[in-house]
Parts: sequence; structure tokens; C-alpha cells
Amino acid sequence: MERVVEILREILEIPSPTGYTKEVLEHIEKKLNEAGIKTYYTNKGALIAGNHPEPELVVAGHVDTLGAMVKGVLPDGNLSFTRVGGLLLPTFEGEYCTIITRSGKRYRGTLLLKNPSVHVNKDAGKKERTEENMYIRLDAEVEKKEDTEKIGIRPGDFIAFDPKFEYANGFVKAHFLDDKASVAVMIDLMLELGAERLERLPVAFFFSPYEEVGHGGSAGYPPSTKELLVVDMGVVGDGVYGKETAVSIGAKDSSGPYDYEMTSRLIELAEKRDIPHVVDVFPYYGSDGSAALRAGWDFRVALIGQGVHASHGMERTHVKGLLATKELIKAYIEEKFGL
Repeated sequence: MERVVEILREILEIPSPTGYTKEVLEHIEKKLNEAGIKTYYTNKGALIAGNHPEPELVVAGHVDTLGAMVKGVLPDGNLSFTRVGGLLLPTFEGEYCTIITRSGKRYRGTLLLKNPSVHVNKDAGKKERTEENMYIRLDAEVEKKEDTEKIGIRPGDFIAFDPKFEYANGFVKAHFLDDKASVAVMIDLMLELGAERLERLPVAFFFSPYEEVGHGGSAGYPPSTKELLVVDMGVVGDGVYGKETAVSIGAKDSSGPYDYEMTSRLIELAEKRDIPHVVDVFPYYGSDGSAALRAGWDFRVALIGQGVHASHGMERTHVKGLLATKELIKAYIEEKFGL
């Protein structure tokens, strides 16, 4: 198994719905520190890694994923919920999940339609899958609201869904490849570059904890930053050119066009080095770069990422896309600063 895929498997197994990312960030911090790569946290909770004191280029990806939160306890002791990020409910129906309480206890559950048995509900297949029509079936011996409250579950507890990682024939299937695939690519590249080269390179890596709710990349960058290279997923589907075996270079998303000069250099490098790539426009998409620009940061921003099929659902990419993304980031750093 390629190292990047093994790194991806490790971080996918650590729950990190937006707002509860401390465990995965601690894992990344430990892995990088062991390799001699320095890290620190911003006040907001992003992790910044790199050994140069004044980075001019920041490479950013987000560790937070889609998830849910306990909204309330139902009369039968099961749970109502609210989505965290754009969770596609029909795709997550029937998925197993973990409820993470504020006290540290964890319970298992399943996302289901209310009254899900077709033997008593002839309209089960016709019901719209909404928060109001669905619930979390709790794997605990509870029969009423008070039973659930006694075991310590309450509103505000996070709900993390199982990633269902699988790797076969070069394909990686899992929930939350958006954006842990990019995070794995970033970690793999840092380990490849090594601590000594990262001391000479004015490059830092930014791991954002709030992208899925729109404000992850709005703050916390080093003041020396001149360019931000966002590594997020490339879209695969009708009306776009993305491929799972290639890196997508995003020229524009719903927030507007990305920096012309940076984007052009990325395209030229991909062509020159025969890196599998496409140039694309994403109609329903925003990134940490979008958040940074809206927040008024005065630096240039570009967007790339491996193609991901079925985004916000049962996602899939390919190791070729992961490696193409890594090679393009590396090529950009080399072209800008030398290695």
C-alpha cells in the first residue's frame, strides 16, 4: 500500500466532524513532530506545520468532516439530530455512528428513517429523508428520555459517522475523502521533503478545522504569507471535467475566479511535467481559499485537489489522483523556491 493511502486510512479512522477535530489534529501533530517538523496551533484551533520562520507560501487543507450533533432526546430514548455541514442524508441512511459525549463517554448508533420497518410502514420508501423524518437509533437499553439522560447523552454531543474505508485496485472508497485525502497528501509530501529541507523552504502547511461550515480558512495565517495554495477535492460528475485518477486545478468556484497567475503556473507545471490533470469550474463549491479572500487577506489564492466521485456521499478517489496532487504541489514549491 502506498504510504499516502496508509496515512489516509489512519486519519479517516479518527472522528473529526466540524467542531470536534482535536483528536485528528493531535495525531497529525505527533506524526510530524516525530519527523522533526515543527507545529503550532492558531488561537482558533488550526494546526500550522513547517520549519521556516517566515513562510511565503501556505498549503492548506481541512481536517474537519461532515457529521451531526445531538439536537434532543426523543420520548423513547433515541436521538434527534442536526446536521453539521452538508451531510447528504439519503447517502448516510443506515450508517453506523458514534455519539461522543462531553464527559468522554461514547455510544454507538444508526441513522434511520423514523418507523423504518417496511412490515409496519408501507410508505417507508416514499418518505423524504430529512432531519425531521429521521433519527439516531441508540445502541443502549433505553426506553424513555430519562434513561438516555442518565447515561450522559445530551444536546450538543457530536455524532461521527463511520468512514467505511476500503482500498482495492487503486481505488480508495470512504466517507470524508473531502478533505482527508488532501490532508494525507500534505502529510506525505512533508515527510518526503523532510525536516531539513523544510527549514530552507519558506513554506507552511495549514490544517483547517472549520471548512465544512464556511469559515475555516478565514483567519490564522502567518503574516509573511504571499500565496495560499488550497488543496481540496476536485469535483467529479456531470458538467465538470474531474477524474479520480487526476488532479483538478480549479479556475473558479461559486465564490468567483481564483488567482490568474497562480492558476496559470499550476497548469503550465502540470503540462510540462506530464502530471495527470484537468482544469475545471465548480458551480456549487467553496473552499478555505474562498473564506480567506472574503475575510480580506491580502494574498493570492489557487485551488487544486484529487478528483473525488460522489462528494458528500459515499466518496471515491484513486491513488493516481492522490499522487498527481502531491506531485503538483511539489512541482509548484520547486518551481518557486527550488528544492
